[in-house]
Amino acid sequence: MWEIVQYCRSQNILCQGRGSAANSIVCYCLGITAIDPVRMDLLFERFISKERAEPPDIDLDIEHQRREEVIQHVYQKYGRDRAAMVANLIRYRPKSAFRDVGKALGFPEQTLNRVSKMLSHYDSSFEEACSTTGLDMNSKAVSLLIQLSKEILNLPRHLSIHPGGFILGHEAIATIVPIENASMEERTVIQWDKDSVEALGLFKVDLLGLGALTHLHMAFDLLNAHYEKKLTLGTIPDQDQKTFQMMQTGDTLGVFQIESRAQMSMLPRLRPQNFYDLVVEISIVRPGPITGGMVHPYLRRRNGEEEVSYPHESLKPVLQKTLGVPLFQEQVMKLAMVAADYSPGEADQLRRDMAAWRKRGQIEHHRERLVERMKKKGIAAEFAERVFEQIRGFGEYGFPESHAASFALIAYASAWLRCHYPEVFCAALLNAQPLGFYSPASIVDDAKRHKVGMLPICVARSQWDCTLEVYNSNMAVRMGLRYIKGVNSEHLKHMLSKRGKADFIDLDDFIQRSLYNEEELSKLVEAGALDTFNSQRRELLWQVRKKIQERHDSLNLSSQEGEDVSFTKLNQLEHILWDYERSCHSTRGHPLEALRSQLKNVGLPDAEKLKQAHDGSYLDYAGLVICRQRPSTAGGVVFMTLEDETGFVNLVLWQRVFEQYKQIAKTQAFIGASGMLQKQQGSIHLVVKKLWLPKLDLNLSPKTSKATTSTKKQMPHLA
Repeated sequence: MWEIVQYCRSQNILCQGRGSAANSIVCYCLGITAIDPVRMDLLFERFISKERAEPPDIDLDIEHQRREEVIQHVYQKYGRDRAAMVANLIRYRPKSAFRDVGKALGFPEQTLNRVSKMLSHYDSSFEEACSTTGLDMNSKAVSLLIQLSKEILNLPRHLSIHPGGFILGHEAIATIVPIENASMEERTVIQWDKDSVEALGLFKVDLLGLGALTHLHMAFDLLNAHYEKKLTLGTIPDQDQKTFQMMQTGDTLGVFQIESRAQMSMLPRLRPQNFYDLVVEISIVRPGPITGGMVHPYLRRRNGEEEVSYPHESLKPVLQKTLGVPLFQEQVMKLAMVAADYSPGEADQLRRDMAAWRKRGQIEHHRERLVERMKKKGIAAEFAERVFEQIRGFGEYGFPESHAASFALIAYASAWLRCHYPEVFCAALLNAQPLGFYSPASIVDDAKRHKVGMLPICVARSQWDCTLEVYNSNMAVRMGLRYIKGVNSEHLKHMLSKRGKADFIDLDDFIQRSLYNEEELSKLVEAGALDTFNSQRRELLWQVRKKIQERHDSLNLSSQEGEDVSFTKLNQLEHILWDYERSCHSTRGHPLEALRSQLKNVGLPDAEKLKQAHDGSYLDYAGLVICRQRPSTAGGVVFMTLEDETGFVNLVLWQRVFEQYKQIAKTQAFIGASGMLQKQQGSIHLVVKKLWLPKLDLNLSPKTSKATTSTKKQMPHLA
């Protein structure tokens, strides 16, 4: 692992060890991890123990756009006979089962797509989905489709490649398991998955792609190029109070690990003030602490609403850092060692059984031993049972403290950049896409709300990636050509090489020196990339098509003077929707900004106004859907996030409400919600009573903006 890390550093590839390796002082001294396990008081047995008769598992996060270089280095260094990637067994989930069975039975793809939208990876209510979308429930074909879809759930669908697992052998791997070519070019894979490899005690390393490292690397490069600041993960100023103040407000869109709507809601309640608070923040919004009932006690103790106490004096050293409440895997292991007399190796086996409880149910073997031994030491039965429930929760997604500390380091660096250099943060985030929870459109709109200048795609100024340039005496973000849809990327790069030799004089010069055909030129016009030649896009489309005709007209028949053609100018909404159609974002405005006067006329506030209303107010709101979540720990509650030009509104849909309005909630991109505003410790939600479809006139002339009682046209799918 040290050799792989050295290779990454020699090639200027950002990497960071995580997981159990952060518990090892040796890994820290070798530079495999950046977390000091002594300073963090981590548990070495989480990494390796006397009873653990196998090599330790070491994970390495690598910036995702350059991970393939590292993978190919491993193949070249160790040889394809001794290095191969581990397989991953993909099983049927409701959507994939329904689609595959439906195709086999000859159902139209459009029908399968419509029904699939009503399903999710945890929801196998095929009857309800079919009925809701209008399929004939008396049809034998539909009955067979539902029956067969249920039968194949959880069966193996296909073998794919593990996200980054490598098996390395001192002998030829093919002597124990077949090696085959993977579907991805230049990769070879064995036919076993990680569980088989673990069962045999074979040596495996995980080389995982992490987009946040790509984002940070790009941001550091931009910071150096434009501000002459050379920073790394290790040299970013620590304990920056302005950064923590930003986190405390939940203003963390795009910040690694703390950008989800659940984390944004928790941040104002937990109010992190230092690095360890951030470690806790990353870990607390997880199924383990939630199902174990540990979140609210921790918050109450932290806020001084409840006295910090310990179930037994012997557990104080284990739980002191987290105010007497166990939050991490290591704490659960230490707790088992102290309170239930587990050996370090047995505690590690407990951790393994946590991770595998759904597959083998082995975690139940620990219940009696843990609970009874805790009770014998004078620990309350209620606490013992809660600890065991938390252990079960860790089986879903338990976070080790060492892992959280590694991620907190990246999260802090990301937050610091967002706080002090938002234009650098934004440009790098856009260049690192696809990444995180939010679309490029949401990233662009959020940057504008933070006073970052956002400049449109332009064939005269844009590079392939998003760049920084001076605009109105400040550094602004220029959108890159990479965001134009439907244009050959090689043609775009060829155009850049031509522009590098000499700037384009006018539209004629651009067309003559580019490789674009009429279709691609039209898409460039629609994306606004040629606005520099004529800001009226309809006129520009006409000119482009005329010049292309002239290019192919050897007899020069089309050069005759003809009647002038005039076009209606695009209104604000049309400009924005054309941008979205061709580049999935708009620097010119948010779709709802153009409709704000209509929304205001019918009494619908924007997100900023809604948040100023009193707690308990009953309100109506309409926005674009950017996020839908239904955590397994939420008891059927669905969380949605809507967006407008001023910000976000978080919706809470109780199970009954969601079931009543499921079709709107699952399928519509622009929705209205009515409900009760709930404000709690800086966290704001709209608890929904009903959902509905806004009725707006989208056929607006540049001078009109009136509300109407009927929807003339559906809002395009922008979310």
